[in-house]
Amino acid sequence: MTISSDPGVHHTDSTQELQDIQTNPPPGCTLHLPNESDLNLWEISMSGPSDSPYSGGTFKIQVTLPKEYPFKPPVLSFKTKVYHPNVSNDDRGAMCLGMLRADEWKPPNKINDVLKLVRTVLAAPQPDDAVEAQIADQFKNDRKGFESTAKQWTQKYAK
Repeated sequence: MTISSDPGVHHTDSTQELQDIQTNPPPGCTLHLPNESDLNLWEISMSGPSDSPYSGGTFKIQVTLPKEYPFKPPVLSFKTKVYHPNVSNDDRGAMCLGMLRADEWKPPNKINDVLKLVRTVLAAPQPDDAVEAQIADQFKNDRKGFESTAKQWTQKYAK
């Protein structure tokens, strides 16, 4: 018996995950494909957690699956500006999540779990693992100011 490294296997994994998320999305998330012919580019609409300054906002997140997925982690990018210590304030909108780092990613991880974690981190920022140091400092030292700015940004960008 020969074991082939069939590139189509990856395709099946992501297709199955895509169907799972469309059928049973994580709380507060909906998914659509911006381009039906590209199953490696997903767009997620995530509602801000109700117990956070992001409540009432809807955040667009682009999920890009690398060709080597699930052996390499997906790339997450916030397309909606968000005032958060764990999301970069540049065009990339990269979110700092341990499980998405190449050295911590495990093939059994699922996008569904990633999205649940993203929503958890939105509600409970991790200032010690920040990509935006100034926002992290404000979160730690001036929580009211942080929440006020986060609410303003949510009103301005995520409505």
